[in-house]
Amino acid sequence: MDEPRVCIVGAGQLSSRRIYPYIGAAGARLVGVCDIERDKAERNARLFGGSVYEDIEAMLDAEQPDGVIICIGPRQQAALAPVDMERATRVYPSTPPSLRAPDALAVARVARRTGVLCTTAFKKRYNVAYNRAREWLAGFDPSDLYSLSIDYASGPYEGGGFLLDFAIHIIDLVGYLFGDVTRAFCFAKGGHAYAVSLEFASGAVGALNLTDGRSFGVPTEEVEMTVKGGNFMTISNSSRWRITEGQKPTEWREPPTFISAGDSGHETGHLAELEDFVAAIKEGRTTSRSCIHESYKSMVLYEAIAKSVGTGQSVVVRYEVV
Repeated sequence: MDEPRVCIVGAGQLSSRRIYPYIGAAGARLVGVCDIERDKAERNARLFGGSVYEDIEAMLDAEQPDGVIICIGPRQQAALAPVDMERATRVYPSTPPSLRAPDALAVARVARRTGVLCTTAFKKRYNVAYNRAREWLAGFDPSDLYSLSIDYASGPYEGGGFLLDFAIHIIDLVGYLFGDVTRAFCFAKGGHAYAVSLEFASGAVGALNLTDGRSFGVPTEEVEMTVKGGNFMTISNSSRWRITEGQKPTEWREPPTFISAGDSGHETGHLAELEDFVAAIKEGRTTSRSCIHESYKSMVLYEAIAKSVGTGQSVVVRYEVV
């Protein structure tokens, strides 16, 4: 399979900037574009290729694609992904994969039963800096992990939904870097600022400062990881990092240009995640990096944070068996 045939559902602004341009670069061929607003589908088909559809089932029947990318919102994605997997079609939903953790769990169970690939577009799992961090952390025993601190902010988020639609990427990153969370507590100011305390299965602790009171034009994404023995790593705006080992600087990375606003498909992870999806199709495998099973855990943590806000209590985080 030299060029997997891919269809995409949804032709909105974000996918048109961050998904469509990378499909060819990732090694796939776009054969179908579906959107209920036909003019959007026609525009993207002109720009990126593929036939135009307004009905998803009609597109899948006509094109018989090797994979489907779904960019139509979490509620619809959670409903459509199992349908595709039952047809043995590999699925790549956008983020978040669902509105509720039980819905993500249901999708994960279909993926487990059918053995069909379902990977979620959590781009930070494919980002260069965070994969260097994961590689670095793997060199230590999990019991030696001390703390994880993340400051993450956007500009004013219109219509609410900041925690699920934007901060969910950091909530997912928490598990990718430090593993499963066992307890969460959160103070919040409206839907605009969240101060989250975390306890990990390893015994490590974490703190998240999440807010939409800053700027989209000036990114804020500061990550600090501390490990026993004077070992720590700092990542700034998902592109620049500093590693200290045994209390001495050992590694510094300063990109030649400011790329963390989204100009590089590998620095941001947008292209890298599609490359992994396409490679998984070609190789007939799944992927452990951002599979739906991991996404389900991220949704559980999101709901624990939201529940803590509502109850004012610490929440025990429990994951059901997929």
